[in-house]
Amino acid sequence: MATKSKKKASARKKGGAAKSRPVKSRKKSSTAKRANAAGTDPKRVASILARLDEAYPNATCELKHENPFQLLISTILSAQCTDVRVNQVAETLYKKYPDAKAFAYATPGELEMEIRPTGFFRNKTKSIMGASKAILEKFGGQVPRTMEEILTLPGVARKTGNVVLGTAYGIASGVVVDTHVLRLTNRLDLAREEDPKKVEQNLMKIIPQEKWIQFSHQLIWHGRRVCHARKPKCIECNLESLCYAKDKTV
Repeated sequence: MATKSKKKASARKKGGAAKSRPVKSRKKSSTAKRANAAGTDPKRVASILARLDEAYPNATCELKHENPFQLLISTILSAQCTDVRVNQVAETLYKKYPDAKAFAYATPGELEMEIRPTGFFRNKTKSIMGASKAILEKFGGQVPRTMEEILTLPGVARKTGNVVLGTAYGIASGVVVDTHVLRLTNRLDLAREEDPKKVEQNLMKIIPQEKWIQFSHQLIWHGRRVCHARKPKCIECNLESLCYAKDKTV
């Protein structure tokens, strides 16, 4: 009889342990939901935007340009290259090639040598010449003012389109997502994606449209000056109290 009662007691313990597992699972699920909600909570997002305004009230695109076409070319050149290097190349580039016609009918080999310091110069030459010809033939020599049209230009994706439309024309068509914006939005838990397109779509839902252009500039400035990839200067960051990134240095 004693043996039977021990077996029953043991069975009840096993049964109790089995029933408790779903409870733990529900707790983990609810915790994950709360964490996700905290990242994009409207009040938190508003606080982040306010602090970016405090730190970088005059943030703007750091690619030097005199018109929308030059900005388009410089943005194409900036792929996998620093703005500083692009600006150095641009100083002489736009004197030799002042407009779309000059680029469209340039000698490929010569143009490649001019832009070689920016890297990937062969592909960039094809994109620049192709985009220039399209602007001449399809858009009367003017850089398009809509995302749908500007995306038809060779070498132009959404990031480049957003830079040109936002900076040159003041048109908030989306959010620029470069390496800095991608890194910082994940650190700040505003997005949890590695795909720039998905990050942009997420940001467009939580950032007011009138802030899209400035937000991108501010985040890029913050990434270059404070929130570096390897050693972020968290002690100097005015977003530190709102940030709970795993790689914080304070």
